[in-house]
Amino acid sequence: MQPDPAELLLRLQGIESHAGRVKGERNAARTLDLDIISMGEGGQRVRAAPDPILPHPRAHTRAFVLVPLLEVAPTWVHPVYRRSVRDMLAGLPHQPIELIDQQNG
Repeated sequence: MQPDPAELLLRLQGIESHAGRVKGERNAARTLDLDIISMGEGGQRVRAAPDPILPHPRAHTRAFVLVPLLEVAPTWVHPVYRRSVRDMLAGLPHQPIELIDQQNG
């Protein structure tokens, strides 16, 4: 059984708070930011309201979301735009992101 999206969001916000996140300005730097990108069978659940909106309303515009998503779910297709992760990433303007080598820090 899939968890309720609102319940999952509350749990994630609790983890953020425990890690020291303080809600401030929108898109400000933060110690930890946990978002739900998609849910449901194959990540195909669509939910316009209430929060969380699914799939995440800006995930398809952010390289820092799509690059790791390509690694963990390369076959995922956006349920609204019907575009693959690779296709969405290729269509973005250049967005520099820094990849961290987990083996070498």
